[in-house]
Amino acid sequence: MNTIRIIGGKWRRRILHFPDSAGLRPTPDRVRETLFNWLGQDLSGLTCLDLFSGSGALGFEAASRGAAKVVMAEIVPPVLRALEENSRLLNASDQVEIVRTDAVRFVSSLRTTGFRFDVLFLDPPFKQGWLDRLSPLLPEILVEDGTLYVESESPLNVCGDWQTVRSGRAGQVFYHLMQRGESNDA
Repeated sequence: MNTIRIIGGKWRRRILHFPDSAGLRPTPDRVRETLFNWLGQDLSGLTCLDLFSGSGALGFEAASRGAAKVVMAEIVPPVLRALEENSRLLNASDQVEIVRTDAVRFVSSLRTTGFRFDVLFLDPPFKQGWLDRLSPLLPEILVEDGTLYVESESPLNVCGDWQTVRSGRAGQVFYHLMQRGESNDA
C-alpha cells in the first residue's frame, strides 16, 4: 500500500493508505499546500466534489479543513475500498460521502437534482479526453461563483466557462485554479 499525509486542518499529519492503480497520481504535499493557500485554509460551510478521487488526497484535505460536505467519486473497486477504509479511520462519515460511479454518469445525475457544489476538484486520468467530456456539464453542477481545480498533462487557459486564475507545475503535472470570468497571470 502507498501512503499520503494530510497536511492541514483537524486531521493534520494523519497517514492514509491507498493501493496501486493505473493512472493514480496523488496530488503531492507541495501542490496541496499551494492549492489550499489559494482556496484559503478554512473551507467551513463549503460543499466540495472530488471527481476521480483516487487516493482521496484532495477530498480528505478539504474535509480536514472544515468543508461541510465532500463527495468523493471513484469507480475502481480497490481504490474505492481504500477510500471507504480511510473515511472510517478518520470517522469522517458526517462530512464525506463516497460514491462508486463513472464521472460523466455521476455529473449527469447531479444535473437532474439541481444540487451544486462550491468547489470541484478535477484530476482525471490523463490523455483520455475527460476534460473535454466534462467541461460542458460543469455549469450545472457548480454554483455561479464556484471554484474549479484541475490537474492536467498540459497547461490550460480555460475549461468550459472557467478560466485559469492561478497555475503551477509539478513535474509532468500542470495544476490550475479556475473561476468564471477573466483569466489572470499566476
